[in-house]
Amino acid sequence: MEDIERIERAERYILVAAAPDEEKAWASLDELSDLLDTAGGETVCHVVQRLQRPDRSTYIGRGKASEIREMIEMYEADGIICDDELSPSQLRNLSELTDCKVLDRTMLILDIFAAHAGTREGKLQVEIAQLRYRYSRLRGMGEALSRLGAGIGTRGPGETRLETDRRVIQKRISILSDDIDSMKRSRDTARRKRSVNPVPVAAIVGYTNAGKSTLLNRLTGSDVLSEDKLFATLDPTTRAAVLPDGQKVLFTDTVGFINKLPHNLIDAFRSTLEEAGYADVIIHVVDASDEQSDLHRQVVNDTLRELNITGKPVITLWNKCDLTDPGASFRDFDADASVRISAKTGEGIEAFYLALGEILKKNRTYIDMVIPYRDAAVIAEIRQYGQLLSEEFEAEGTHITAYVPAAIANRLYK
Repeated sequence: MEDIERIERAERYILVAAAPDEEKAWASLDELSDLLDTAGGETVCHVVQRLQRPDRSTYIGRGKASEIREMIEMYEADGIICDDELSPSQLRNLSELTDCKVLDRTMLILDIFAAHAGTREGKLQVEIAQLRYRYSRLRGMGEALSRLGAGIGTRGPGETRLETDRRVIQKRISILSDDIDSMKRSRDTARRKRSVNPVPVAAIVGYTNAGKSTLLNRLTGSDVLSEDKLFATLDPTTRAAVLPDGQKVLFTDTVGFINKLPHNLIDAFRSTLEEAGYADVIIHVVDASDEQSDLHRQVVNDTLRELNITGKPVITLWNKCDLTDPGASFRDFDADASVRISAKTGEGIEAFYLALGEILKKNRTYIDMVIPYRDAAVIAEIRQYGQLLSEEFEAEGTHITAYVPAAIANRLYK
């Protein structure tokens, strides 16, 4: 019975950070604790070692490592998780000094992605990120690998473990890359077809757990999974919606960003994240109730710049305003519009619709013309893809005033 209880209980970890700014380190460990909760683990305690830079050989120093070894026995912890990505030597040395399982932030995030990826492409992207991470750490891991055992930090490509030959990993990465390239070509074809279709696309981006999926559900009436957990959803979802002014829009929910997002994941998900680069407008969702909201907003902006997604109109939505002081003021001077909303209650959604409509209107052409009755199909197209302002029936045809996509306007004025 005792063995069964031990198997069923959540893995327990001590979270460790080495940084010069203790306040930021504690905040980062709070986020690391949320990540561990998402992975199904339990946080025992936080430890911050104030250092100008992490120790090159042990991350936190040998003295602090000895203290943590005693804490592991005292709290009956299963291991420690470091808030930064460890080098192979740091991982090996820290494992030897603490005599326990040692993970880093990157391993934890990769583990969560492996558990939550739903589509075939998402699973392949996670696997290739894990393989690249492990490939770079094949040398010098030694005893640290044997301590991993099972559980958190080991989900993913099954038998492909650190001890696997480099040649085998390279071959697997090559196969996965070919599969992902094939999917990318299919997505590029779908993009070209969508570019012919004049329906505008709005990409929803934001820090993980900012409420992107809840917003998508609110705007489109869909039922995308939304939980109060980091990385509850990973696979991009596109849904159509009609704005109050009649304008049809495609909303695309993208994977959430996070501070210290592993570069291997950015590379692996680049093709998916680049969907935002083809959007007509960026909807940046920020959790206004989070004390770190400014930092989170900056992380998203930096990641978008890294992906060369710039120069597009941006609407910042300060979400979860129902959890903030009603008099609180939120502004984003980098955005074209800034709106307080609650995706959960619907507060502020009408104001968002107005802001989105005004931005989309700038990319449209105003027409005021009479369309012959024989061209009824054109009017149907205007209703479907444009914003119809007025419609009057006259002797020569239908007098239309509307905002329409440039492709339609060009055909009408030829």
